Amino acid sequence: MRYGPIIRVLRRAGAEDSLLEVGVGVGALSFRLARRFQEYRGYEQDRESFQVACGRLAALPQAELVNSILPAEPDRTFGVLGAFEVLEHIEDDLGTLRAWVQWLRPGGLGVFSVPAHPEWFGPLDVSVGHFRRYSRSEILGLLEGAGLTDIEIGSYGFPVVNLMHWVRRRIVVDKERIEQSEKTARSGRSLQTSGYLGKAIDCVIQPWRVIQRPFERSGVGIGWVVTGRKPAES
Repeated sequence: MRYGPIIRVLRRAGAEDSLLEVGVGVGALSFRLARRFQEYRGYEQDRESFQVACGRLAALPQAELVNSILPAEPDRTFGVLGAFEVLEHIEDDLGTLRAWVQWLRPGGLGVFSVPAHPEWFGPLDVSVGHFRRYSRSEILGLLEGAGLTDIEIGSYGFPVVNLMHWVRRRIVVDKERIEQSEKTARSGRSLQTSGYLGKAIDCVIQPWRVIQRPFERSGVGIGWVVTGRKPAES
């Protein structure tokens, strides 16, 4: 459901040369994005997720995957930096985002998705390693604090994913005593489907991708898709 809003943002921006993605997971979204760029690099620190993602992107010669966290010092810069459902898993989200922005070239575009509505935070979020959910003002302030400008925001997922989340919030109880990092890694493996199941789900949600479009500017969806530009050098 995130893919539609994300790709429309990229099309409007004319972004197609190079993409750096932080937190690839098992590569369900990464494959769709990577094939639209002349060059793609993705970082994923969980070994199991990384191996699945490598299989998914193996047919794309322009794609490079790295089994690591994003290094603190860039070895080059990219036209687009993306992180989808990642920032909520990081305690110091502002400091981390500021570090990520160093990987963007001047005038480059940052594209992010995060869960919305802090009042919905509960055991379901804890079980998948979330530190928070974001209000509109919080995510806008985060991007501004990281030095990004020309910020735009929209929401995704209404109404079907909202309904699914409402149901899951009422049945999930987090009683597992495992590390936050393992909850995050496990969510990256389990919440992205693959194989025949993934294809079946993709077919089922196609109509809902269309239905959600009129609501993308309303803020009623399950999550935010937000973009900002790194200021061009004077």
